[in-house]
Amino acid sequence: MTAIDQEVLGVEAVTTSLPRVAAENAPVPVPRTIDARRGRGDRVFFRGASASGMVVLAIMGAVGVFLAIEAKQALVKAGPSFLTTAEWEPDRGRFGIAAVMLGTVLIAVVAVSVALPIALGTALFITEVAPTWLRSWLIALVDLMAAVPSVVYGLWGLFFLQGNIIGLSRWFNTWFGWLPFFKVTGSDPDNPLSNASVYTASTFIAGVVVAMMVMPIACVVMRQVFSQVPPGEREGAYALGSTRWGMIRVVALPFARGGIIGGTMLGLGRALGETIAVVLIISPSFKINFHVLEAGANSVSSLIAIRYNETSGVGLSALFAAGLVLFVLTLIVNFTASWFISRSRSGAGSEA
Repeated sequence: MTAIDQEVLGVEAVTTSLPRVAAENAPVPVPRTIDARRGRGDRVFFRGASASGMVVLAIMGAVGVFLAIEAKQALVKAGPSFLTTAEWEPDRGRFGIAAVMLGTVLIAVVAVSVALPIALGTALFITEVAPTWLRSWLIALVDLMAAVPSVVYGLWGLFFLQGNIIGLSRWFNTWFGWLPFFKVTGSDPDNPLSNASVYTASTFIAGVVVAMMVMPIACVVMRQVFSQVPPGEREGAYALGSTRWGMIRVVALPFARGGIIGGTMLGLGRALGETIAVVLIISPSFKINFHVLEAGANSVSSLIAIRYNETSGVGLSALFAAGLVLFVLTLIVNFTASWFISRSRSGAGSEA
């Protein structure tokens, strides 16, 4: 090896060792701290939004505390039997919400059973089928349905629906009367001329009217969820040869499952507390009645609306106790609906 080659190798050894020495002596990298400072507008918005949320929670808490204080006298006097007694005679010391709570739940179940398929079909039609020029009109009409006062729905149910739905009630009793829910006492299904008054002022009619009121709420939630289905998944389904119904069944419905459940439960929460429409239609009855087609029903909200002006003392406290139970039940239903919506995939984006 010549002297020139030895010099070249020495230079290369020195140059290759320099970065290694420099890397060993270099300081350890420290993650940079990012200080995100909000501007004045952001601070005002953040504080205002936080204050609004706290005010809402404070109002809800104050309502609950007020109802509990006013209901204390009746709850102490009735005890646990308040939830199991069907009679409502506060002056005699016998009162409870077993009958009216059952009526409330049955009216809400009928309302949700009728409103769910209508709301789901309407939301799918608006988002998946309707042309663009028609979609905006349909959205506006559904939103207007939610803005119609409940007394208008009640009058519509009383003077129009009740007389025209008796045939459907009779049909259910004729073909499904073997089920306890569709049985009507005092009616002969084989006699078309039998008295039709046994079918009026029923839980079924009240539930159908309430269904028209809760349908827009459920439809709005479902429509928002369906509109967020990732376009990439839609296009992928079509690229694999899927039909429109196949895409809806495989992509849209699984994606929106949480929103469908949440929207339905939000409608259920509205149905549980509906008052005026139910008061105009039902015939108040304080007995446990599972027959939804039969005349005679009641609900907690209608009980409070009917008896409030003529009650005092223990009876008034009992009405507050009934309101407290309905308040807690509605909160549970609405919080459960919010939980389902928050766990749905409605916030996902397209990966395509």
